[in-house]
Amino acid sequence: MRNVIVLSLLLLNIHHVISAPKGVTASLKAKWSMTPFLLETSEFIGEDGNEKFWQFVDTVKELTSVRSYYNLILKKAGQFLTDLQVNLLKFALALRSYSPAVHASQQIASDEPPPEACPAFVSIHGQQSCSTKDIKKLLKAAAGRPNPYLFKNDHTYPGVSKTGVPVVILYAEIGTKKFTSFHKVLSEKAGEGTLIYVLRHFVAPQNMLLSGYGVELAIKSTEYKAVDDTKVKGQFTVINAEDDNNDEVHGFIFGTLKKSHPELQEQLVELRKHLLESTDDMVPLKVWEMQDLSVQAAARIMSVPKFDALKLMQDLSQNFPSKARSLTRVAVKQEMRKEIEENQKTIGVHPGDGELFINGLHIDLDIHNPFSILEILRGEARVLEGLHNLGIKGEHQGKLLRLPVNAVDDSYALDIRHPAIMWINDIENDPVYRSWPTGVQELLRATFPGVIRQIRRNFFNLVLFLDPIREESVELVKLAELFYKHKIPLRIGFVFVVNTKDEIDGFSDAGVGFYRLLNYIADEYDLSQALMSMLYNKVDAGKTLSADTISAYLKRKFPKANAERILGVESEYDDKRKSGLGALPLALFNGVPLSPDEMDPDELETIILQRIMDTTTAFQRAVTDGLDVVDYLMEQANVVPRMNPLILSTDRKYLDFTAHPGDLDKTAVMAKRMKYFTNSGKKSLIILCLGFLINPISDEYTPFLRVGVIDNPSGKPSEDNTVLYRAIWASLLTQKNNKAAAEFVQKLLKEESSQLLQQGTKMKDLLIQGMDRDSFEKKFNTLEVDFIRSQQLFCRDVLKLSPGHQAVISNGRILGPFEEQEEFTVEDFHLLEKITLSSSAEKVKAKVKLMGMKPKQTSDLVMKVDALLTAAPKGEVRRDVHFIKDSHSVLHLSPRENEVFYDVVAIVDPLTREAQKMSPLLIVLSQVVNVRLQVFMNCRAKLSEMPLKSFYRFVLESDVNFLANDTVSPGPVARFMELPESPLLTLNMITPESWMVQAVRSPHDLDNIHLQEVSGVVTAEYELEHLLLEGHCFDLSTGQPPRGLQFTLGMSRDPLMYDTIVMANLGYFQLKANPGAWILRLRKGRSEDIYQILTHDGTDSPADAGDVIVVLNSFHSKIIKVRVQKKAEKINEDLLSENSESKGLWDSIARYDGEKKKEDVLNIFSVASGHLYERFLRIMMLSVLRHTKTPVKFWFLKNYLSPSFKETISHMAESYGFQFELVQYKWPRWLHQQTEKQRIIWGYKILFLDVLFPLAVDKIIFVDADQIVRADLKDLRDFELEGAPYGYTPFCDSRREMEGYRFWKTGYWASHLGHRRYHISALYVVDLKKFRKIAAGDRLRGQYQALSQDPNSLSNLDQDLPNNMIHQVAIKSLPQEWLWCETWCDDTSKVTAKTIDLCNNPKTKEPKLTAAARIVPEWVEYDNEIKQLLSRVQKQEGTATQKQIPSPSQHKKG
Repeated sequence: MRNVIVLSLLLLNIHHVISAPKGVTASLKAKWSMTPFLLETSEFIGEDGNEKFWQFVDTVKELTSVRSYYNLILKKAGQFLTDLQVNLLKFALALRSYSPAVHASQQIASDEPPPEACPAFVSIHGQQSCSTKDIKKLLKAAAGRPNPYLFKNDHTYPGVSKTGVPVVILYAEIGTKKFTSFHKVLSEKAGEGTLIYVLRHFVAPQNMLLSGYGVELAIKSTEYKAVDDTKVKGQFTVINAEDDNNDEVHGFIFGTLKKSHPELQEQLVELRKHLLESTDDMVPLKVWEMQDLSVQAAARIMSVPKFDALKLMQDLSQNFPSKARSLTRVAVKQEMRKEIEENQKTIGVHPGDGELFINGLHIDLDIHNPFSILEILRGEARVLEGLHNLGIKGEHQGKLLRLPVNAVDDSYALDIRHPAIMWINDIENDPVYRSWPTGVQELLRATFPGVIRQIRRNFFNLVLFLDPIREESVELVKLAELFYKHKIPLRIGFVFVVNTKDEIDGFSDAGVGFYRLLNYIADEYDLSQALMSMLYNKVDAGKTLSADTISAYLKRKFPKANAERILGVESEYDDKRKSGLGALPLALFNGVPLSPDEMDPDELETIILQRIMDTTTAFQRAVTDGLDVVDYLMEQANVVPRMNPLILSTDRKYLDFTAHPGDLDKTAVMAKRMKYFTNSGKKSLIILCLGFLINPISDEYTPFLRVGVIDNPSGKPSEDNTVLYRAIWASLLTQKNNKAAAEFVQKLLKEESSQLLQQGTKMKDLLIQGMDRDSFEKKFNTLEVDFIRSQQLFCRDVLKLSPGHQAVISNGRILGPFEEQEEFTVEDFHLLEKITLSSSAEKVKAKVKLMGMKPKQTSDLVMKVDALLTAAPKGEVRRDVHFIKDSHSVLHLSPRENEVFYDVVAIVDPLTREAQKMSPLLIVLSQVVNVRLQVFMNCRAKLSEMPLKSFYRFVLESDVNFLANDTVSPGPVARFMELPESPLLTLNMITPESWMVQAVRSPHDLDNIHLQEVSGVVTAEYELEHLLLEGHCFDLSTGQPPRGLQFTLGMSRDPLMYDTIVMANLGYFQLKANPGAWILRLRKGRSEDIYQILTHDGTDSPADAGDVIVVLNSFHSKIIKVRVQKKAEKINEDLLSENSESKGLWDSIARYDGEKKKEDVLNIFSVASGHLYERFLRIMMLSVLRHTKTPVKFWFLKNYLSPSFKETISHMAESYGFQFELVQYKWPRWLHQQTEKQRIIWGYKILFLDVLFPLAVDKIIFVDADQIVRADLKDLRDFELEGAPYGYTPFCDSRREMEGYRFWKTGYWASHLGHRRYHISALYVVDLKKFRKIAAGDRLRGQYQALSQDPNSLSNLDQDLPNNMIHQVAIKSLPQEWLWCETWCDDTSKVTAKTIDLCNNPKTKEPKLTAAARIVPEWVEYDNEIKQLLSRVQKQEGTATQKQIPSPSQHKKG
């Protein structure tokens, strides 16, 4: 009751009128139209396999009405997905994560192009139709036309696959009537195999809002007043303010009050506002008040009920500037401080760092975004659900997940301790090396770089596999001899691979002859070193060895020898002819095979010497005296007894054992019914899938193996043709004595047993001692053939084997089907076992043993878990983050019992950028999936400044939201309500790396938001204009990036939509695109004349295809690698040479120009952000135009221009007759990022000059927006720069009273510049040809990268950087009159000024607008003239600001 009275009194006190709530909202829509949920769901399900996609399509014929439609989709999807996956699907739909995949088809359809007014159509080899009736007719004519290009992710109907049948592409929307009628016809025909049916999505357009990005309102410094005084026409927007009702203000929890007093809604809103405004939380804190803020925030978070803690962390971090004062009153326990420090030490993090781990995988939030996190969650779901289904829960789950099952080791080595290798030398025993030291410690002795230490140990072993009669063998042997002669410490061995047929002799086959001769000499004389080359010396370069050369050599050198005995068929010198190991020639260095492209004799020498260097460093860390080096090398984990590409290949297929047999899953049923031959304690598993058993299962059982047999007969199983298999199974099912059963099977498989059976011997007569005869006979006589039929079906449907084909399954990994002649020997089984055990099975077994189960269950579980873990895609290493103490500083949330859960660990300081982003992410994660969450408060002590200077919202929802009338809400929006009104704010969009976003509608100045002067809500609408395609390009012959190379991106109907230039830093380039299929080409002109594309990675067309096709179908970054080479006849041409291309214009968004000839144009570049600077910019443009007769083209950086500027610039161009272009470049991810908007804009002024403009632009003049020009800039363009790439004006020295503010005259700058002047960056001219030629852009970026890591350097980035680089990239000093500014120059020099800059005055801090009107008389005239123009435009267009931006050009540019 008391509360109610207090509340009433408070409400009585508030007299002022209820006003509209103030705030800021920002939304981001996609440039492409809305994609239906059903289609996005089909893409989500399609990721689990093509068959599932089509089954889903078949279940959803027609769906209607939005809310019920959404629920129905989830219900239908639930037939194919688990509950966890349905939750992930909801999250994916809320994120619109699969929208690009759906829209990609739309873009591909537009390239067809679609027939008019057609909701669905088919395209058959380039001809389209809207009707099912035309299909027959079009199919007949299709054969003569080329097949359409199909993409990797196209949905092809799983019919009978035949070649040579026509391809029909259906463009339609699943779930519509039109789709159903087409689908019925096409799926029938595809099922019969008369056509290939491909489905691509095709939908009618609508707008769509996106999420998965952050919005920041940063507090700006108001030291210099830089706000425009032009009034914005008010705009009232009703905002749903519910979101902000749950917070507490001064002890009142308004959410609760509103529920209990619904009649006082309006007064409560006022009370809340009054309380917020009455405490001026924005008064700056004293330094001593700031010190503990981080720990105080953590203490506050830890003090509330844990379910509210994340919400509170979100509130504190995202609204910190207005919460800071309240935190200063929080008391902090000493135990908490201590515990935080201890944990920081043990887990090894710096105070303030933010880290996130999901199941031990490190999620770097600078790289990852909600879209990639969703992918990680999906990938993890498969493994987690698998383990859950196998009955592994709780702690065991984490332990198994963290096992390093690195199944794939690329560098397998072959054991070189084999008798077939003929060693030419032995460093340890040959007398030649007697003088070398033998101690291993010699490795550690210091030497000059590049010197190979001569130690008498076989550290380095080279084995060459050669066919003696091939041409390159001669070269390689000569190279080996070179190594030997120069006493390189390399033991060299040969294996000669020759014809292995016994009847071939040395008189007819040179290889065999050579081999026998060598053996003869080695055995009789031991002269192998000398012989190698003597024999080959008789062979001229470029020729090969012949049989005659060999017998002639033998007769000449060894006249006493019996040629017949050595070279003939019955030769005694033919004991170890060795064959195998892939294409020749082949080399092993310490057992590791070199790749075929390293085998070129010219390259091999360098490669071997490099390997010796690399291996030396490994030995230095590992070797101790007294061990045999070769043995040490051959006992490493990656050494295998033999090479079998089938076993060692990195491309592996696995069975999925995680379903329950009750689900009628064939694999699960088969695993349950399987019986094995075992010795005790066998854990690994091998199943043979056999058409006919030839080779007996090895007698040499090893203790970890159990063997089962699955029959895959070539014909229909019957009583007669399955006698052997039924006997094997009968013995497996009945015999307790494993050894006897195994021996019996061995006996059965021998040739004579099957002959005896054919002659009529009864099976019981073949039984052996120790077998239980009665039970065997009973089982054998009653076994039906059905079980063999079911095994045959398993082989066909799951293993995809044809009848009669063979395969081996090892712990779920499928090896096969084997080729006709392929052998799988006992050694191969040993190799398979070694690989399986060493990579994963051993580790899995150790963990499973701890679970205490029966042996049969344990073995099965090891097999199933091994298959599951090794089949999962290989990520990075999982970390086990463990906190020593967690009672005061770690927030724990437990998962729901008996469900799959994700283990999430977050390490975060609650007052950092990471916390602003991580807290909403963790809240959404816990809504989407079941999590076990630990959040460690990684606080910083002793803060000296405010840790956060911005308000922040992360736009992310866990599920699709609906409005009260059951329609889908228009989408998520960033809402900032109850902001303090006094600070000046600037709005920044913080989006995933590959997004290019621009503001498309807002009457307000988003760079200077001052809520005191705004009535209602500031709305900002943004658009995702482009997804970036990024890449790296290198010249194959030089290995260097081809600077100045240009690429274009387009579609087949419009090949030049966007273009770009390759920069020398990392060969980086970026192109603007959107979802769809794109063609990347070299730009016509010099690029295409000089270069050709050789190979490319990460694209969607084959690596050697001429046209490079790239498909963008997700919100992730797409990064490709392109390798180019100069054409043979253009080897000496240079892209950036003087006769550089004079045609072709840059990609842009807007263009206003007539004839494109190389005319005399003044190119002026400028940047501006915020309405005030845009106002200055228009005045600067007008002043430039007033003083020149030369045509002018303005280039503006589009990234930060306001919607209103972009709307009006084309009208201004029309009135004043100039051209303009808006250029855009996304700050590359590898270049150190700036966070403050002003510094980012400064960066754009200087860092990307070489790639912002086309090569056709020779010179560009940068003019600051707040400058007024009083002279013809043509004079500046034509000014002689004397070889420097750019010219700047030095700072004036003439105004004496400012001496104390001239920072460049003391300290670092004075010593760095020496006698040179410090230059101002408000006006400069760039000779772009020279700039590119000397790689100035790349040097500037390199220096920036080095200096910008230190937050205190480059305080005026755009000015400090070129001045700092003055010794490497020269600056031509322009005459002083080119730039006058009142702050630094005296009044007398103003008369001759060619441009006047409105520099800030650090002494008076005069606002820009008053300074402009006072200093430059003509400024006011220009200002009025432009105001009149803008009001005319507004009248013409009525309410122009409410409309869409008119595009000044019809080009699809950007």
